[in-house]
Amino acid sequence: MTPRPHGRKHDELRPLSFKRRYTRQAPGSVLVRWGRTTVLCTCCIDQAVPAFLVGKGQGWLSAEYGMLPGSTSSRKPRDKGGKVDGRSVEIQRLIGRSLRAVVDLSKLGERTLWLDCDVLEADGGTRTAAINGAFVALVDALATVKEAIGPAANVIKDSVAAVSVGLLNDHELLDLEYVEDKDAEVDMNLVMTGSGQFVEVQGTGEEATFSRSQLDRLLKLGKFGIDAVTKKQRQALGSGWPLT
Repeated sequence: MTPRPHGRKHDELRPLSFKRRYTRQAPGSVLVRWGRTTVLCTCCIDQAVPAFLVGKGQGWLSAEYGMLPGSTSSRKPRDKGGKVDGRSVEIQRLIGRSLRAVVDLSKLGERTLWLDCDVLEADGGTRTAAINGAFVALVDALATVKEAIGPAANVIKDSVAAVSVGLLNDHELLDLEYVEDKDAEVDMNLVMTGSGQFVEVQGTGEEATFSRSQLDRLLKLGKFGIDAVTKKQRQALGSGWPLT
């Protein structure tokens, strides 16, 4: 097997950290560093809901995702005129679905949770880093409205985390960075809850195919990575971890 960058084992994550309260204005603010990938995740609370929920007594959660111009080796133009590129739309919908899977919207009242994920530096796994940081930011934001809706444990049903796996030179790898991702025969992103339930599985053969046994091994490897990410989230939140 070809050695991985920085000597990582096939089932080893890049160094992962969550720096909470990174900015002062947003109720939840987390800087995620995953190897060289860096994402700022904030959670703001709007005292209103979309029109389709007005008067129904429940809340909503939505997400936005973007890459700053200097986040990649060649400058990425900013989205202008309200136009967002297709990749960003796909990813922000994924982030929203992932977080809504573990939030009891009926407990929010008529409030909207906004998760904004801005990529400062991209080196593979930006969508998975965004989901992981967004969960931590969400927990911190909910703590600021505890008097209105109760503790975060009333709203959050489970934790959620994401990781990438893939096949490169016919070997299963966990948490691909860019130099691996660009050449991978199979690229897969997994989103799972802390209790082991799948939220989303995005898997694609890049001009290649993969077998059922390879898929099973990739899912097993991904679950191993999700558990490690969940442990990091729990350590970062400390006493603020909302689950038993």
